[in-house]
This record gives sequence, structure tokens and C-alpha cells, in this order.
Amino acid sequence: MSELNIELNSPKILSADEFAKIKAGFGGKKIVFTNGCFDILHAGHVDLLSRAREQGDLLVLGLNSDKSVRSIKGEKRPVTKQQQRAFVLAGLACIDYVIFFDEDTPYNLINKVQPDVLIKGGDWSVNNIVGRDIVEGRGGEVLSLPLLPGYSTTGVIRHIRENEIE
Repeated sequence: MSELNIELNSPKILSADEFAKIKAGFGGKKIVFTNGCFDILHAGHVDLLSRAREQGDLLVLGLNSDKSVRSIKGEKRPVTKQQQRAFVLAGLACIDYVIFFDEDTPYNLINKVQPDVLIKGGDWSVNNIVGRDIVEGRGGEVLSLPLLPGYSTTGVIRHIRENEIE
């Protein structure tokens, strides 16, 4: 069987500069922003992303680069490389754009995107959401949406380890 030669790319995966160039064409569309590592995509992620998209006209996802994930989660992470994570996320209908960031937080990216709505999962209090000052300073909204109970990347990894799944 021959190996497929697939380039894991999508027109939805952009740099911050590429996004800035097309943003002017959005007119009065309400831009929603969320971010995360999305190392192993699970139902909790898809649920949160779908509900985030319902808060506006476009959903921009800031995706931690591999360097950023290692800095936050440790040397054994990410499990899945950034281009693969971006490709899978770009395949979701609820996501309009995926933009990588290298820093530990998406603060600089939020400043470039200038979203109307900033969303994180319910494990973040609104007061602790990075970029809140930027969004609220423009009259935007910052939301912490409840998480789907029982789903986490850490839980998936733990299950794989405990059950010796390869």
C-alpha cells in the first residue's frame, strides 16, 4: 500500500498578518476569539467551540504553537504537532480561522485580531481571561462558557496510560 502524500493545510490556517489583511473585508461582522492547545481533540472541545461560534459571525481560534505548548505543559507535550492540530481544527465547520501563537498567552494575538467577543471555557473566571482589557476596552464582551463535564485532554491521556493503549 502506498503512503498518501497529503499536505496538511487549509485556507482557514492563517498568520496574524494574513488575518489582518482580510479582516477589513468583514464589514460589521461580529468576530469571536478563543484559544487553546487542543492537543487531543475531544467532545468537550467541539462542544465549547460550537457554542463559542454561536456568539458571533466568525470564530477565530488562536492555537498555541508546539513551542508554546511545551512551555506551558512540559516537554512531553504536545502529543500532536501544531500543523496536524490546526488541520483538524480547520476541518470543523464552526471554526472560520486558525492562527498560531508562540507566546504562553494569546495577548499579542488578541491585540492584533481585535475581537468583539472573547471566550474561554468555564475553568477560567472572566476576571482571569487574558486579553479581557483589550476586548472590554473596545466595548466588547468576555465570556466564560461552561465546560461539558467529564472531558479533558489530561483525562484522555490518563486513560491511555492506565489502559496501556498504544
